[in-house]
Amino acid sequence: MKQYLNQNQQKIIQTIQQIPAGCVASYGQLADLAGLPGRARLVGKVLRSAPDDLKLPWYRILRANGALAFSAGSEQAMRQIDRLADEGVEVIRNKVDMKTYGWQPSLADILFKLEQ
Repeated sequence: MKQYLNQNQQKIIQTIQQIPAGCVASYGQLADLAGLPGRARLVGKVLRSAPDDLKLPWYRILRANGALAFSAGSEQAMRQIDRLADEGVEVIRNKVDMKTYGWQPSLADILFKLEQ
């Protein structure tokens, strides 16, 4: 992990990297799984400032209600929709059904992967 990232940023990045293809997660869920409850905005900040060489699956991260964070029809929203569609995730009216596509890792899985 890059030396310029603080411990909280590293936890968030490691958690984001665990989201499997075809699944999505919310900003708040990622913060919770990273051990930073209530820090959903920090997840967004980390995504915005992360260097491209980390190749984070940013497009798998949505608002808690399944909505894309970008305005409907915007270039960013269209890129996100295309990437999600490539993984089989259906976006309808700028939203994803979190019950169908939401990532639900077991606690044991997430802890094991984060320790590596």
